[in-house]
Amino acid sequence: MGLLKKMLFLAFVLLFVNFVNAQGKASPEAVAAGKINGATISINYSSPSVKGRQIWGALVPFNEVWRAGADEATTFETDKELTIGGSKLPAGKYSFFIIPKEKECIVIFNKEAKQWGAYKYNEKQDQLRVSVKQKLAETMAEKLVYTIDKNAISLSWDNWIIPISVK
Repeated sequence: MGLLKKMLFLAFVLLFVNFVNAQGKASPEAVAAGKINGATISINYSSPSVKGRQIWGALVPFNEVWRAGADEATTFETDKELTIGGSKLPAGKYSFFIIPKEKECIVIFNKEAKQWGAYKYNEKQDQLRVSVKQKLAETMAEKLVYTIDKNAISLSWDNWIIPISVK
């Protein structure tokens, strides 16, 4: 086999392996982006699926810090100051966590943006904590998804929607 054929074969194998790895990721990476009152907002997260599992209070335990997605901690970035649930959040990039409870959730913006999961989460690095009430969804969301509307950000997964008021 000539050198050119060997190189083409190797390139094909590498492309195939990368394709298979990308297709097989259990919780694919996703981005939600939008504007609220002139601020550009982006949320980077990994989107897990329900897959028939009990989510709230089981896979995602109540009263514990959760990374608000899968794999690396979810990140929230804004280029302008926002008012979230009545409190100011300066422009910047944050890791985004949630403490789900049976009747409300605590939404956390943490100054340490680059984290794996919530394993090294440090409450002393919190920039802002806000309590919000989750809602029961009319239809089940198999995959976790964030949406950015004109005055709110929502996390939808399983039978919950966690709305966060933003100004």
